Amino acid sequence: MTSTGTPVVRRVRIPADGAHFASAFALPLAGLPHRTAEEWARSTFEDTPALLRELLRTGWSGVLGLRLGPRSSARHVIGWRTVECGPELIALEARAPSLTVRNVVTVDGTRLLWATYATFARRGGRARWSLAAPVHHLVVPLLLGRAVRRTA
Repeated sequence: MTSTGTPVVRRVRIPADGAHFASAFALPLAGLPHRTAEEWARSTFEDTPALLRELLRTGWSGVLGLRLGPRSSARHVIGWRTVECGPELIALEARAPSLTVRNVVTVDGTRLLWATYATFARRGGRARWSLAAPVHHLVVPLLLGRAVRRTA
């Protein structure tokens, strides 16, 4: 917890589970209202200012080449297709010709785990992800922290 009582988002190690790249961030949930994994994912990505949402989508589609779905679809979260969903887990996926990226949000009662997996289909996928990864490691904790502040 920070001095303001806000839980701290920490980067944690996870197995790659067959992906070429994996990273994860953990957020302790003590003292926060109960939310499903989907509610956390939507709050993290969608409950942001319009300009930030557009910057996110532009990076995903412009830099990574990800094909995003409709923003307003219940089967998508800010364009990411929901490939698995339950109260404790949501998996969001977006594909490009050179890579597939999956965000998996898991809520186990004590913590939220936001894991991102990238699988490269071509050499260009690795190159694109190498440009995006440093931004990803800055943005995901910021977005999660913002979601916590709006929830608490």
